[in-house]
Amino acid sequence: MANGFSREEKVMFDAMLEGFEDALVYSKMAKVTLTNQEQMERTGDIMWFPQPYIMTSYDGNDATSNFKDVVQLSVPATINNQRHSPWKMTAKELRDPQQRDRIQTAAKDELASRINISAMNAAALYGSVWVKRAVAATGYDDISLADASFTEQGIPRSDRVIAIPPRTYNLMAGTLAKPQTSGLDRTLSAYDRAFLGDTAGFNTFKADYGYRLPARLGVGVTIENTLPLYYTPTAYTTTAGIGSLNTDNRFQTIAITVTSGTVAVGDVFTLPSVNAVHHIAKTNTGQLKTFRIVEIVTGAGGTGTVKITPPIISGTGGTGPELQYQNVTAAPADGDALTFLNTVAAEVTPFWQGDALQILPGRLAPQENAGMAVVSATTKDGFQLTMTRQGEINDLTCKYRVDALWGVLAANTEMMGGMQFSQS
Repeated sequence: MANGFSREEKVMFDAMLEGFEDALVYSKMAKVTLTNQEQMERTGDIMWFPQPYIMTSYDGNDATSNFKDVVQLSVPATINNQRHSPWKMTAKELRDPQQRDRIQTAAKDELASRINISAMNAAALYGSVWVKRAVAATGYDDISLADASFTEQGIPRSDRVIAIPPRTYNLMAGTLAKPQTSGLDRTLSAYDRAFLGDTAGFNTFKADYGYRLPARLGVGVTIENTLPLYYTPTAYTTTAGIGSLNTDNRFQTIAITVTSGTVAVGDVFTLPSVNAVHHIAKTNTGQLKTFRIVEIVTGAGGTGTVKITPPIISGTGGTGPELQYQNVTAAPADGDALTFLNTVAAEVTPFWQGDALQILPGRLAPQENAGMAVVSATTKDGFQLTMTRQGEINDLTCKYRVDALWGVLAANTEMMGGMQFSQS
């Protein structure tokens, strides 16, 4: 077409796409889930994915009182992130094609960075299995605690990933590299290339950056029974005039009284005598269950309500779903104090298992015959880049933009966690 991209521009776009794929660090760590884009448009860019069933068993032969409802849980995935990198060039500037090419490269780097950051933030803010370290990063001992926390709660041992911020990663590699003269290949790799490799059951990756979680110190907070102190999973809720809608069982809203300070999204806390259990065997791990605040619902961080993950499923009500998906030994008591674990501001080292963290590439479909030139392509992992160009006859300038569309899903917050170092 007359106003389409030239062959030279398309070659440069292909090179930009290749660099974009290389820069998507988190897509190499998280699961990339492809969706039917036509269907996503018809459902408002939301799709529900089923979670695995967890069943119970009973002693003896008599099952008379043991038949209970079984609930299929599901989680919503949303493609809700669209970023564009726009620029304008004059007819004089376009005399030097290298300027345009360098701007395209910078636009690609920016969009890839935004996808990485959105995945990193989801991993750092939703991971509920928490490891608090009072010392600086040491290496194996740190990652082995993440392994122990996952294993004792029944998280599958395959496909475990940990994304370590650069300074923390190098501290761990530095510990492994000593003594440098040991002659072991693993030690030499740590010394020569600051490389950890697989450690304590985790595939380790060095992230370019980490999410810095603020400190929550000197805050007085108690949980109140104005809302239920425990959670009952449901497959759906029924609303008059609407019908049945799926329930997102990753979260629970609780009531809190704040006597000093404020709470914030990302805070990590425990409750007294509320221990984690093995998800399948329901055995007591002897370790307090850790929870995250994911939303301030009312009260602006003071007395009010907050949304937490995971929900407190204690089995107190005795229903089938509560017993099947039980994750703690007991419900908290009215007035129990929250103990916060993020006591010193520090970067989060997130870790997760398999499908717990997912990235969902989306696709845009601008029309080529609508007064602009359009070129788009998709990486091997399914991420699309779209570049459009439109000229202005009044001043002979050209507007360019490069777009990306995607979503991030924390599919199971109990199969995701985080670690902070040098905590008080």
